[in-house]
Amino acid sequence: MKIFYSFLCLFTILTSGFCQSKQKESVFLENGVSEQLAIFRKQKISNVSYGLSFEIPHQKSENINSELSLNLNLADLSQPLYLDFKEKTQNIKSVAANGKNIAIVHEKGHIVIPVESLTLGKNTINVSFTAGNLSLNRNDDFLYTLLVPDRASTLFPCFDQPDIKATYKLSLSVPKDWKVLAGADVKETVEKGDFTLYTFGESDKMSTYLFSFVAGKFNTVTQKPGLEMTFLFRENDRGKLESSTDTIFNLHQQSLDFLEKYTNYKFPFQKLDFAAIPVFQYGGMEHVGAIQYRESTLFLDNSATDSEKLNRAKLIAHETSHMWFGDLVTMKWFDDVWMKEVFANFMADKIMNPIFPKVNHNLQFLTAHYGSAYAEDRSLGTHPIKQHLENLKNAGSLYGAIIYNKAPIMMRQLEASMGAAAFQKGIQKYIQKYANDNADWNNLVAILDDESPLDMKKWSEVWVNKSGRAIFTDKIEYDDQNRIRKFEIIQQAEDKSSSIWPQVFQIGFVYSNDVKVVTANITAKSLIVKEAAGLEKPLAIIYNYNGFGYGVFPLDGTHLNYISTLKDEVARASAYSNLYENTLVGNISPDRAFDCFVKGIQSEENELVLRIASGNLNTIYWRFFTGEQQKKVQNQLVGILDERLQANLSSNIKKTLFGLFSSIAYSDSAKARLYKIWNKEVVISGLKLNEDDYSNMAMNLAIFKHKKADEILEKTRTSITNPDKKKRFEFLLPSLSKDESVRNAFMESLKDDANREKESWVSVGLANINHPLRQESARKYIRFSLDLTEEIQRTGDIFFPKDWLDNTVGRYSSKYAFDEIQRFLKENPNFSPILKRKLFMATDLLYKAQNIKKETE
Repeated sequence: MKIFYSFLCLFTILTSGFCQSKQKESVFLENGVSEQLAIFRKQKISNVSYGLSFEIPHQKSENINSELSLNLNLADLSQPLYLDFKEKTQNIKSVAANGKNIAIVHEKGHIVIPVESLTLGKNTINVSFTAGNLSLNRNDDFLYTLLVPDRASTLFPCFDQPDIKATYKLSLSVPKDWKVLAGADVKETVEKGDFTLYTFGESDKMSTYLFSFVAGKFNTVTQKPGLEMTFLFRENDRGKLESSTDTIFNLHQQSLDFLEKYTNYKFPFQKLDFAAIPVFQYGGMEHVGAIQYRESTLFLDNSATDSEKLNRAKLIAHETSHMWFGDLVTMKWFDDVWMKEVFANFMADKIMNPIFPKVNHNLQFLTAHYGSAYAEDRSLGTHPIKQHLENLKNAGSLYGAIIYNKAPIMMRQLEASMGAAAFQKGIQKYIQKYANDNADWNNLVAILDDESPLDMKKWSEVWVNKSGRAIFTDKIEYDDQNRIRKFEIIQQAEDKSSSIWPQVFQIGFVYSNDVKVVTANITAKSLIVKEAAGLEKPLAIIYNYNGFGYGVFPLDGTHLNYISTLKDEVARASAYSNLYENTLVGNISPDRAFDCFVKGIQSEENELVLRIASGNLNTIYWRFFTGEQQKKVQNQLVGILDERLQANLSSNIKKTLFGLFSSIAYSDSAKARLYKIWNKEVVISGLKLNEDDYSNMAMNLAIFKHKKADEILEKTRTSITNPDKKKRFEFLLPSLSKDESVRNAFMESLKDDANREKESWVSVGLANINHPLRQESARKYIRFSLDLTEEIQRTGDIFFPKDWLDNTVGRYSSKYAFDEIQRFLKENPNFSPILKRKLFMATDLLYKAQNIKKETE
């Protein structure tokens, strides 16, 4: 009995150990890259270098044969080596470890290299494979990689996590009339029949999501505005090339010069080249040594407004800033992806100051960030700036306006609280300490803590780790002489939580001859503004006068006309923004807000302020007015815009006003006027229009059911000279058709992911289908769009799920659409929480319209 009992104990121990070992192994073997796997690999793996070769065929339908030679050091052999490769197993041709072929083991998106094939110290893994197409963006005569955030492993086997940096040696075999661009310079070129083999030198160290190459039929130009740079592009418009090329190079150099000085750290990489791509999904992507941009943003002609020029410059500054913030110093894990984006945007805003000395940069900051940040932060889908991430497969869901726009607002508040000099000193220490390495928010907080008396941990707890914004109210007491006795500001979190946002902003007390401005530094739930005591009762009070504060501020709805008369352009923009937010929370009726915005567009001569007023007016018109309200004001609004377009105004103002006119010109008389402008029968003095503007007018005329719509569209199609733009227009034609069955076929075609490859095109097509004037016929596709969302996330790039929702159900304001969402959520209780958040963001105005329209009716 004793012997049996001892044997039983031994068996239990052995099997328990075996089960624990299997459990430990299974923790790592899951789809995607779990945080546990990432931490384990970081501790185990070092000195990584990738040797990669890709053979690009003539036809995009053909496979790309590829080879990987991976060198690395291993610190222990307690577990197999897991290489990430999210492709079909049949794409793996062979695997060898340290010179010996081994069996192909491919589980849950990982190639498993057994312990017995590995050694302590140096190891070499060789894999022959067919490259995955998901992130290769293959077109007929060009392709480009886009691997952020976790898509490198869809292209080649790798350690697809940001804190395992590596060098790359790349070779590309491409059709001989193609050009190439990658993260290092070409060291050797060999002609092989119809192909050319390019061998690149060893790259700088980088994370996998920053590896890239571009290949195809491109034009190239090299300039040396300081650093020598090479530019690949496909644009063929001579006017755009002549007016843009030198500027593009100079903007990169100006950004680089500023960043070197601000960070006190020289440009950290071998080269700074870039490519303009017609169908690029984003504005840009900061690949080391080979930045990619959307072509239409870079190439502007003489019709470009100051805002378009500023946006181009900011985009270039943003991507160049990433060379330091993101590429040189990279987040440890993608839950801190916001850090690279906040610094890229924050630095880009600073870089604009010397480049555009005539621009009011506080105004530019406000117009660039606040509207977008509020749009997500006021929604049911809001989230903190820093979000938890358990698995890199969900990293794409972290992107959005909170990290791109709220985070810079937070960082500006932090700089204001610390002082600019102390803040800059902290950033310089951060860059120096973590260069060519990885860091997280806590690492930066520790450095900034040393430079400031501010309690950084407490400060960042609400700004970084909590969601939402403050709703401010006030309590003002006056004495017998009508002077302010007591002025108190109170903040309450919009979500009714206990969050308090410490922040600094100005309050303007408006009098007949001047404005008295005082500063409010609120660090608790309420603040007594002592500086206001003794002031005479003002005609109006403008909260957030300098545009630094974040939240919804008190607004006297009986005195709105003064907004357009404010001399300070930041104060006007901030007041217009606050008016819109007060409308959405129910403090101001849509018709009163609309009237105020109309007054604004009748007098505003600052393009940035006008864009806020006209954009908010447009939203109220289409989203919150009933059909009867629209009919009542449309002719009057068209008349005002037409009159303003005839006035002696700058081309920037006229272009903005014309954009608003074109979007609402659907009455018979307005449509006739728009047609004459499109057909060049009417020329508006001072209004500069280009080919893209005429294409957009044609699309509007089709949506507005102009009797010559087919003729307009065909004439537009044949007049487009750029082949890439012509393909885009032809793709969009079914979404513009007057035939509902053709539009239906367009929607049905989007079930096939191959028809969704050009995501920016798809977004425009969806907007055409779901235009407010077409929603009666399109609303049957609301549920279709919702049902497809999870597949969109699986196959699309990081911004596409939100874009998909924005341009389908997010275009609606009706009770029908609202009910469709409620039904969908009820019938899909396990719908992805990540996508539910995106859905709530996209439909925030739909949700708010239910209350606003109910009150209106």
